[in-house]
Amino acid sequence: MINLPKLTDLDVSNKKVLLRLDLDTNPDPNDLRIKSSYETLDYLKGKASEIIILAHRGRPNGKIVDDLSLKSFQPIFDKWGATVYENLRFDDGEEKNDLEFAKKLASLGDVYINDAFASSHRNHASIVSLPKLLPYAVGFRFEKEVGNLSKVFNPVRPLVILISGVKKDKVNMIEPLSNLADKVLVGGRLPDFLGDNTVSVRSQNGKIIVGNLTMDKEDITVNTIEKFKEEIKKAKTIVLAGVLGKYEDEGHSQGTKEIFTAVANSNSFKIVGGGDSLTAIERYNLTEKFDWISVGGGAMLDFLVKKTLPGIEALLH
Repeated sequence: MINLPKLTDLDVSNKKVLLRLDLDTNPDPNDLRIKSSYETLDYLKGKASEIIILAHRGRPNGKIVDDLSLKSFQPIFDKWGATVYENLRFDDGEEKNDLEFAKKLASLGDVYINDAFASSHRNHASIVSLPKLLPYAVGFRFEKEVGNLSKVFNPVRPLVILISGVKKDKVNMIEPLSNLADKVLVGGRLPDFLGDNTVSVRSQNGKIIVGNLTMDKEDITVNTIEKFKEEIKKAKTIVLAGVLGKYEDEGHSQGTKEIFTAVANSNSFKIVGGGDSLTAIERYNLTEKFDWISVGGGAMLDFLVKKTLPGIEALLH
């Protein structure tokens, strides 16, 4: 188990606290990424901390983009007396991991807390350079993410990982995840990125089962749904990362709805992560059936593959 520096061991009483959060979402107080910070905020308020929230939103590429401003999030955090600092990515120093930009941020506070697990796979200034400049700890949500996801490293087997979605870089995760899992089921747009899609539910090295896509490539086939369900039935631990098709369109929702429901109803230890996955489980009223819901999609997969993240390494050294 990774021994993260705990918030309860850090003196935050009456201190200016720089709190890094995941706000790459919409300003809805019921959004999981926002809600997941409430426990840490309550604790800090109880210690009379002055809270300054740091976060990014979207990809403004170092320019000020009004639509990506964090001003609309301020009313959500008023009850904790927190100040929401403007989108970190409006300054290109954030993504360049510029030390001068990190020093500018550090000058705003006395201590630093990372509760932004979903951003911690990035080598960015607010994630990896700020801990070099201030006393630090992880927030309660971050600690729980690492604790729950670490259970996958020593799982009750069989361990099945479903990887889907439309991001091409996920293809690079398939092989490393097969070293961890007993079966990796591949859906979404990923089978198309892997090339030849003519053989029915292709299998590579026995562990990786690549789904077939419908003619328009917007969903997995019925044959694939049945094959995936067979593997889900046998599983004792399941990680669900990504939707199986264009689920928001009723005509292409079958794969996602059936597979997500099969996972939710299985008797396994179940983890789900990633933005679209979270939207889907809410849509199908499956939220309560998962043992852990990770706020990270890319960060969750990176952590499972590498057993660490840049944001974790920054807090261990």
